[in-house]
Amino acid sequence: MSSKYEVAVYYFPNYHVDPRNEAVHGEGWTEWDLVRRATPRFPGHEQPKVPLWGYLDESKPETAEKQIAHAADYGIDTFIYDWYWYEDGPFLNRALEEGFLKASNNDRLKFSLMWANHDWINIFPYKRGMDHTLLHSGQVSLSAFEAACDYMIERYFCHPSYWRVNGGLYFSVYELMSLIQSLGGLSQTKEALAAFRDKVRAAGLGELHLNAVVWGIQNLPGERTLENPGERVRDLGFDSVTSYVWVHNVPMDTYPTVDYQAYAKLAEAGWESYRQDFNKYGIPYFPNVSMGWDSSPRTVQSDIHANLGYPFTPILADNTPEQFRKSLAAVKEFLDRSGTLPPIVTINSWNEWTEGSYIEPDTVHGLGYLEAIRSVFGG
Repeated sequence: MSSKYEVAVYYFPNYHVDPRNEAVHGEGWTEWDLVRRATPRFPGHEQPKVPLWGYLDESKPETAEKQIAHAADYGIDTFIYDWYWYEDGPFLNRALEEGFLKASNNDRLKFSLMWANHDWINIFPYKRGMDHTLLHSGQVSLSAFEAACDYMIERYFCHPSYWRVNGGLYFSVYELMSLIQSLGGLSQTKEALAAFRDKVRAAGLGELHLNAVVWGIQNLPGERTLENPGERVRDLGFDSVTSYVWVHNVPMDTYPTVDYQAYAKLAEAGWESYRQDFNKYGIPYFPNVSMGWDSSPRTVQSDIHANLGYPFTPILADNTPEQFRKSLAAVKEFLDRSGTLPPIVTINSWNEWTEGSYIEPDTVHGLGYLEAIRSVFGG
C-alpha cells in the first residue's frame, strides 16, 4: 500500500498508585497486587504471569522511557491510553502525565486517548456470588464532559507527540451508548461533540478525528451496547470505528479454555463484516488484534473458577507469539485487500495483565510478542 501501516496499542494505566484506588483497596495498592497473587485455577493454567522487567511504577519517567524505546524499536507507532474521567474529574492519569509526558524520549512514540467511560466496578478482585459494587458511574453530566474537553485541549492535544489520523487529533470513545444516555440523547450528544470540535479549532489545534469503539457482546458489568451502530456513528459525526478486544465481538463457547488459533479465525472473519457494515455509511473500520484473554486474576483466587460471567470467563489458550504473529499477518493482508485508509490496526494491549492480553515482556515469552509485531510490520 502507498500509506504506511500504523500500529496502535491500547495502554491500561492501573499500575501506579492513585488516591481513588487507595481509598478502596489500601495504601500503595496497584493492579500489580492482583498479578502477583494469581494462581493456576485448573491443570495447565499458566498463572501467575510475571513481568520480565519487574513490577514497575508506570508513573515514573524512566519506566515510560523503557516502554517507549521498546515500543518504537519493535514497530509500534502509538499508545492509545485508556483514559478515565468521571463526574468529579480524572482517574489513573499519572502514567500518562508523570510517566509518558515527562519521558525524555517521548518524541519517538505517539500517544492518544480512548475515553474509557464505563462504570468502574470493584472487581479487584471479585468474589464469586457477590453483587458488583459500583465505585464510579460512567455517565457524566454535560458540564463534566465539557470540563474533560477543556482538560484534554490544555494538557494533551497541544503536545507534539499527540497522534493525528488524517490530520485530526485522534480521540476515541469506548462506550458510546453511555455517552448518549449521559447527555440526554442523540441530538444532545451530536451538539456536544460539535462543540468539542469547535473548542479544538478555537485553540488553534485544527481538527478532531473522532473514533467510536463498537462491539456486540457485553463484557464488563454495566456495559451498554449500541443498537444500529452504523447509523448512530454516522449521525453523531464520528470519523472512524474500531474494536477494543476480541471478546467484545466473538463468543467464547467452550470452558475452561478456548483455542486461540480457532478463535482468531472467527475474529478475523469479523473484520470484513464490520468493514462492510460501516462502509455503507462511509466510515472506515480499523481492525483489532488481541493477544489473549484471561481475566482470572481479577477473581478471588480461593473461589472455585467456573463460567459465571466476567471476570469468571473462559481463557484463551495457546496464544503463543507465533499464533499472535499469524493474526498480525492476517490483519496486514486484510488492510491490503480491503484498501482501508489509513491502514491502522489496534492491538489489545500493552499491559492488560489481569485480563491476560499484554505484549509487554514476561518471563515465559520474553520479547516474543514485540518481535511478532516487528516481523510483520517492521520496526
